[in-house]
Amino acid sequence: MNQDKKQEAIHSAVNAYYENSQKTFIPGETFIPTGLAIYDNIEMNAMIDSLLSQRLGLFEKGKKFEKKFAKYCEVEHCSLTNSGSSASLLALESIKKEYKLEEGEIITPACGFPTTINPILQLGFKPVFIDVDNSYNPTPEMVEDAISEKTTGIIMAHTLGNPAQISEIMEIAKRKKLFVIEDCCDAYGSLYEGKKCGSFGDISTASFYPAHNITLAGEGGAVMTNDPKLNKLIRSFRDWGKDCHCKAGEDNACGNRFDYSLNGIPYDHKYIFSNIGYNLKPTEVQAAMGLEQLKRIDNFNNARRENYIRFKEKLSGLEKFFDFITINEKADPALFGFPLMIKNKRLDRKDLTQYLNENKIGTRYLFGGNLLAQPAYKNIEYRVSGDLKNSNKILSELLWIGIHPGITEEVTDYVSSKFHKYCYKK
Repeated sequence: MNQDKKQEAIHSAVNAYYENSQKTFIPGETFIPTGLAIYDNIEMNAMIDSLLSQRLGLFEKGKKFEKKFAKYCEVEHCSLTNSGSSASLLALESIKKEYKLEEGEIITPACGFPTTINPILQLGFKPVFIDVDNSYNPTPEMVEDAISEKTTGIIMAHTLGNPAQISEIMEIAKRKKLFVIEDCCDAYGSLYEGKKCGSFGDISTASFYPAHNITLAGEGGAVMTNDPKLNKLIRSFRDWGKDCHCKAGEDNACGNRFDYSLNGIPYDHKYIFSNIGYNLKPTEVQAAMGLEQLKRIDNFNNARRENYIRFKEKLSGLEKFFDFITINEKADPALFGFPLMIKNKRLDRKDLTQYLNENKIGTRYLFGGNLLAQPAYKNIEYRVSGDLKNSNKILSELLWIGIHPGITEEVTDYVSSKFHKYCYKK
């Protein structure tokens, strides 16, 4: 049997395995997760083909994914990383180097996920925490009120994929000469004023963790920018701090690879290091899966939109128990989840969460809530602008349920019925 026939046989076996592994949803028995990576035999075979090519390190598929994802996000440059957290670190590290920043204050929401603020602390900056409104994002007014003479930039996440008022925030940043890092780990595919989230800031980030819009074999991330200087720094910090700008699989793109000097010694440019960097690359196998996932991203995001609408309709009548998320009229989100803010004192979040889980309905709280309540941040240096009333309320009263593409209408019917039953038995 020749190699092509062997590869064909592998594909057939994978197809049959996938076909036989599919399960039917059984209400009350099948667990409904808040997030789910949706993939099938197409992605499986793409990853196997990549392995069979014997290319493990980021190569042609990685380059192709970066080009396609940049186009999808409406930006010029994309660099793949091994996680969204790494993307956040690279974004600020590159800003710090390019703008020659040593210290200063960075404005960021108190409510969110740790990896949005961790690079601020890791790289020697001081976070300035601001509150959020019922969109679970800060308003432009909150941002402007937080600015001081020490402010250098803003790091803004689009919480749960719901776009912040990013155009207005960018206007403030431009006027005050501040950088903006746009955390789109929940939000690539969401739109504000008809433009993709991630296309506004100096740098933006994405995550391909399984619960997000697409996944690269369970992990992965990306850093995007329109600035070629920032892009060069991002790639250098990602690739051990290398000075060489050759892409994966390229050698001697500049034509003078061996004409460099290191302390007077002729040296290979591929091994000259101009930054103290990291190794934060993903693998070629992940990029192979990502290319197939990208073909499905619009369908995935449209499914999220449809599931949001279904839940909004099916949970109508529960407004006296919950506040629903506010979506700006300029926004078209592909939400990460469906949040519910408890407002009726008869409901207890812990009790409701346990009830839902007993009925096989997965739930999550809004990440770290007010991060200043978390043990990791007890002794950090920070400033608070305004009060954190809504962040504290989110910490104690908010939960969310999944609206990922694996949620069918049958699932939304079942989940909604359980909410109605719980609320009206109280």
